[in-house]
Amino acid sequence: MPSTQNATENFERHLVNNTYPGRGIVLGRSTKNTWIQVYWIMGRSESSRNRILVAEDGTLRTEAADPEKLLQDPSLVIYTAMHRVKEQYIVTNGAQTDALFACLFQDGEFVDSLLPWPHEPDAPNFTPRISGCTDLSEPGIWLSIIKASSADGRSSEHQFFHYSDVPEGFGYAITTYQGDGKPIPPFEGTPLLMPLEGDSDAIARTYWEALNHDNRVGLAVRTIEVDGSATIDVTNKL
Repeated sequence: MPSTQNATENFERHLVNNTYPGRGIVLGRSTKNTWIQVYWIMGRSESSRNRILVAEDGTLRTEAADPEKLLQDPSLVIYTAMHRVKEQYIVTNGAQTDALFACLFQDGEFVDSLLPWPHEPDAPNFTPRISGCTDLSEPGIWLSIIKASSADGRSSEHQFFHYSDVPEGFGYAITTYQGDGKPIPPFEGTPLLMPLEGDSDAIARTYWEALNHDNRVGLAVRTIEVDGSATIDVTNKL
């Protein structure tokens, strides 16, 4: 069984006491027998903070709060973050969402869809692309990290993680960054065990309050019932 102490320690270290874990994904199951997906965005620049999350027709997307303040390539900050393909519920931190949707719609595989993708072209940070999928057809979760190669920084390393036995009250988290810095260090290691206690409102409050109050931008919790019905609840700073 997963360790509650380990999950709590990860939560405190990587989120509560971390000023900038960046964007993040947590996939798992709540103590209410539902599948849970948590996604959040953070920002340090004016452009990154000038965003809100919008849930509509079963999808989640980022949107500029003030379009005139978009100061960089909008493809890196404006994108679909959550989508659904049959019994597969996907969440990512970028444009790969649409490609993943198209691949799964054609009965493709999670891994195959993401292999062609590189990390984000935002030197000097080279932000990782993070993606996840909750699959009810073969119950379990997938997580993926695509980051700059430690060998040369130009090519990309692809890491994939699959969990078929996810106990209630726990999730697995990946974030874009390990913490703040110049350049910002990418996430390291394997997905972190995290707590997912209570209903969607309780989970949203727990994670929203954990994120640094200056840098947090928006957070969404998708609740997936055992019959496949799903809802997305959003919290925005702006």
